[in-house]
Amino acid sequence: MNVIAAVDQNWAIGKDGDQLCYIPADLKRFQALTSGHAVLLGRKTLSTFPGGRPLKNRRNLILSRDRSFASEGAEVFHDLDSLRAAAPADAFVIGGASVYQALLPWCDRAYITKIDHAWPADVYFPDLDADPAWRIVEEEAPLEHEGLRFRYVTYERVKE
Repeated sequence: MNVIAAVDQNWAIGKDGDQLCYIPADLKRFQALTSGHAVLLGRKTLSTFPGGRPLKNRRNLILSRDRSFASEGAEVFHDLDSLRAAAPADAFVIGGASVYQALLPWCDRAYITKIDHAWPADVYFPDLDADPAWRIVEEEAPLEHEGLRFRYVTYERVKE
């Protein structure tokens, strides 16, 4: 599986139930990479999407402990094992923090947007730079949006 996230300088990904910022180029990259693939996400992340609806052109696999939760246009799973069993190898884990944490051990590639800024935050992505199980395989030149510098960094799990 793959994982995709936008992180700040401290690997923060969100505050008060939302992401830290919206960068149009990064949203387009997210769409280009994930379109046509399954995306794995939590119920709270789904609620942050426009209208709380699943993403178009993707198979939305939602993890929720709430047995009564249902979402039109998505498949809902109530435990990690059944979610993993349903996920194809080319799926993208797209958040939130607890879903990232739970599924990162099964991911082999990480598409990270590193934003050169630090915000107050309450949720974080694991620091792949500090994890010897991951290595950078590609790092693109810095870009800028409204004075905010960012770059795309691709990591791969180190094979034993």
